[in-house]
Amino acid sequence: MTEAKQALERPLSPHLSIYRLEINMLMSIIHRITGLSLYVGTLLLATWLVAAATGKEPFDAVSGLFGHPIGKLILFGYTWALVHHLLGGLRHLVWDSGRGLQIWQVNVLSWLTILGSIFLTLAIWTVGLLLKGVL
Repeated sequence: MTEAKQALERPLSPHLSIYRLEINMLMSIIHRITGLSLYVGTLLLATWLVAAATGKEPFDAVSGLFGHPIGKLILFGYTWALVHHLLGGLRHLVWDSGRGLQIWQVNVLSWLTILGSIFLTLAIWTVGLLLKGVL
């Protein structure tokens, strides 16, 4: 009475294995990662501010952690994440205005975001170290 039903031929959903990683896809991933890292970095900034408001000993302790080479690396990464996320937001603002939507323009804006974030982060740290008298 019951017939064996044949499996329906359904189209397969696109999968990551058939996509080639493009710069705009990578930028989307990096934008999300930098956004998440800004949450963590803001907690570190808040910790530093609370320590400054609490007294000399807590402030010295937190400043000592940030002064350690690993702490400096974390602060450098936080600076880059902040600058990169800012430039990514500006890129999206350009797109929201209806400009820069052709694929070659998307690629150029993506590369400018990467290169600009690296350059601006290095410039910020260079100026900071010059003002501190380290360089």
